[in-house]
Formats: sequence, structure tokens, C-alpha cells
Amino acid sequence: MQAAIRHDGTGLRVDPLTGMLDGAAFTASPNCDDRPSGCVPELIVVHGISLPPGEFGGPWIERLFTNSLEPDAHPYFAMIGELRVSAHALIRRDGGVVQFVPFGRRAWHAGASSWKGRERCNDFSIGIELEGADDVSYEDAQYATLARLVAELLEAYPSLRPDAIVGHSDIAPGRKTDPGMAFEWPRLRALVRLNLAGSAGGSGGP
Repeated sequence: MQAAIRHDGTGLRVDPLTGMLDGAAFTASPNCDDRPSGCVPELIVVHGISLPPGEFGGPWIERLFTNSLEPDAHPYFAMIGELRVSAHALIRRDGGVVQFVPFGRRAWHAGASSWKGRERCNDFSIGIELEGADDVSYEDAQYATLARLVAELLEAYPSLRPDAIVGHSDIAPGRKTDPGMAFEWPRLRALVRLNLAGSAGGSGGP
């Protein structure tokens, strides 16, 4: 599997035609399929994940998303080894990104979920995993990369809106808690605004 590319988010570019993220590593996950007819990305869901729980680094998240997690490598893995899940992208602790599913396709990240009364969030959402834990501060590099990626997605897909960025806990309350209390939403939103303003200025916009 390819290693995540380390950077501060600059250099990331989303190709809306292919759904691929230039400037990131790519490891294909089989846990995806086509979106239902007429469905386009309308929601960005931020997740938090660590494998084993509370531990960072290692190949385990990639192996989970590619159905190659070794159940005897850690006691916890025996509980989740049969899961068939993925995300569109993973942002490592150093800010490096691995893409698993093209953004135009449906990744299996949300599970049973609802947003504004609309169920099956996988159908119309993009899932971004942050390597982290609910009660552990996320890294500066992760915020920088996430903000850049979100800004790129907003520019690439007009169906996405800045007010449609939520946590997994928001669409599956009581079942999921990530990205957790440690995640700084005001910080992310401020950084996204800066990225969008910088892109507009660089393109000669008003």
C-alpha cells in the first residue's frame, strides 16, 4: 500500500470528472459502489478513527478499508475484521492523505444515518477520516489539510455547501461520537473560509 503524502494541504486538487485527488496517495478500496441515480455529493462527513483504538500509525486503517485486516494482529481486530467499510479519504496525523474511493462514487462510511430527515447518508455524502480519537487533540497539519481538501471539494462540486459539513456524530447520534469533543469546528470553518478566499483571489475573482 502507498504511504500517505505529507504536506500542509497545498498542492491538493480535486478533479470533478474523475473524482480523484491530485497530490494524494491512492489505495483502492473494494468497499464502494455507484451512487443511486440522481445522487450527487451534498454533504461532507468528518470522522475520527484509530486502530487499535487510541493508537496512531501503522497500516491498520488501510487494511481495514481494503478488507485485509489481520484478526490475530490485535484482540480488537477480531471484533471488526468482518466489517466492510471505507472512506473517500484518510488524513494521517502528519497531514498526509490517502484516497480510497473516488469522490463521485459511494464510499461505505456513514452506516445507519440521517441528515435533515434524509436517511442513507452514504448516498449523497463524502466521508473524510481523520486519524485520531475523540479525546485527543488533532494535529495542526490535519486541520490544514482537511481545510484545503474541503475547500477543494466545495469548488469542485457545486452541489456541496459550506454549511453542509458535519461530524459522524451529527448524522448518527447515540451510535457514533466521532470526531469527538477534541475536534475544533470553529477552527476548521475559519480555515476553510481562508482557503476559499485565497482561491478566489488567486483566480482573479472579486
